[in-house]
Amino acid sequence: MTVIDETHVAELLRVKDGRIYHREGQELEFKESFNFAGLAEYLRDFAAFANNRGGYMVFGVTDSPRRARGLSANARDMFDRIDLARISGFLIDLFSPEIRWEQMIVHVGGKPFGVFYIHKAAQKPIIARKDEGKDQLIKSGEIYYRYGGRTQKIQFAELESIISHRIRRNNEDWLGLMERIGRVGPSRAAVLDTESALLGRQDSQVLVVDEALAEKLQFVREGQFDQINGEPTLKLVGDVVPVDRVEVVRREKEHLTKAYPLSAMEVVTAVKKALPQAKQNEIWEAIKENELKGDSDYSAYVFRNKKQEDAYEETGILPAGLPCIYNQSAVDFLIRVLRA
Repeated sequence: MTVIDETHVAELLRVKDGRIYHREGQELEFKESFNFAGLAEYLRDFAAFANNRGGYMVFGVTDSPRRARGLSANARDMFDRIDLARISGFLIDLFSPEIRWEQMIVHVGGKPFGVFYIHKAAQKPIIARKDEGKDQLIKSGEIYYRYGGRTQKIQFAELESIISHRIRRNNEDWLGLMERIGRVGPSRAAVLDTESALLGRQDSQVLVVDEALAEKLQFVREGQFDQINGEPTLKLVGDVVPVDRVEVVRREKEHLTKAYPLSAMEVVTAVKKALPQAKQNEIWEAIKENELKGDSDYSAYVFRNKKQEDAYEETGILPAGLPCIYNQSAVDFLIRVLRA
């Protein structure tokens, strides 16, 4: 099922005074037409969006001025003929790790628009594996990033932020794992390999299967096999090792203020300390333009209760006056932006 929100796409294409109201940005790119000759450019943008916060590419919008014209019949036909499996395979061959994306035709004002939605990468950075495109538009080893309304090679500050975030997440995962092992005791702990579906405990390995399938399986020992047509069986080479309990744990956000120790005013104070000439309204504007609020690399919303958070996850609408807290990376980013 696609995650593309047609209502949100209609908002992105909202017209004011004959022109599209929204500008291109870190999460939005407009294209006038779609054709397969531009595929390398599109996929380069895919990687850039995935390395930032994900975003939309909308086809059918003219340039200078921005007008919602819709796709021509020929461009619509080419967009409809996109082979999802083929392009996904092309992306896997071209970039690593995986880029997740969605595609659909959305009608707004009776006109068809082609829409790609690119997910924020779960594991960053996305790196080009080989050269591709005219004049090597994509080059092996390069990392692309979405800056404002453009795609370009990643700069030092953003790459450093991605690497630091990856290290921090890895450390947090290890600390969380050690904490859980400490609670249950190492003798009762087991490690689940999600790729091979094997559960390791002490010197034993256990195959993890779906509960519905497990109820149907019959184990037979080697040398004691009697074939019964239609009955699912597994050949038992070793022993089935009982496990007391396997828990699937959803890791909650813990110690939010430890990860994001700064209030909004403390961010302003820290930035002005480094840049005395910076004005408070300029800092607020930089936070807004670069969409730092709610970006987990820089900040987190402070919900008043679980009900409020659940409502936001369901509707995507933030409660009025919801505060945000920030980390040092946000301060460093703002200093770089305002200094430039």
